Amino acid sequence: MTPAVALDRAAELLICARRVLVITGAGLSADSGLPTYRGIGGLYEEAATEEGVPIEVALSGQMLRQRPQLTWKYLLQIEAACRGAQPNAGHLALARMSTHFQSFTVLTQNVDGLHRQAAQPQLIEIHGNLHRLLCDECACRWQVQDYDALQAPPRCEDCHGPVRPEVVLFGEMLPVPALQQLEAALDRGVDLVLSVGTSSGFPYIAGPVVQAARIGVPTVEINPGLTDVSAVVEVRLPERAAVALPQLLRRLEGDRR
Repeated sequence: MTPAVALDRAAELLICARRVLVITGAGLSADSGLPTYRGIGGLYEEAATEEGVPIEVALSGQMLRQRPQLTWKYLLQIEAACRGAQPNAGHLALARMSTHFQSFTVLTQNVDGLHRQAAQPQLIEIHGNLHRLLCDECACRWQVQDYDALQAPPRCEDCHGPVRPEVVLFGEMLPVPALQQLEAALDRGVDLVLSVGTSSGFPYIAGPVVQAARIGVPTVEINPGLTDVSAVVEVRLPERAAVALPQLLRRLEGDRR
């Protein structure tokens, strides 16, 4: 299937759908200037950090408890990499698409908050959001624009307890409310599953795509590179999300240019 044919077929599937599940990853935010986690141009391409431990260990829940200053060192780096980023054409296209469907749920692994900035409704931030902070002792929550004013590792102003961002670190459980939102969306049924800019390396990310393909629900992938679900999707668009999604939106709204 040529890219042009794949684009037309993806648009046909989108136009025919009423209930859509979109799964997004770091590749969607790449055109906002954010590095992907791994791979070419990734924030952490080396095998180990300066401290000699894998980044997955440095950014684990266990390390946050044992050596919070180490985990916060890399949390600050990630937040700095996101600083000032704005939603790109892909984020904006998805937010506008949502108005054309009975149900349009976006499940994102990204913690950068760009979907929220784009005013995406029906959003599930399965890994949380860097800009929401939580006190582990008094459970106080608050929103921050950036980490500039934080003394790392930060302490709660109310009880002086340890503070963390509301994100899922390695080795931690996924948030129950987000899982319940995803389960509810799947229970309502979907007519199309669209995977965008994600390697689909986690079972809960690949699972909805694989299950949909297994039962005959149309599946589309937008990703320049091959991923763990490339072999099972019905339509694969080897393109950047910020290019492909606006093209799909134009076709959805009746403009085939």
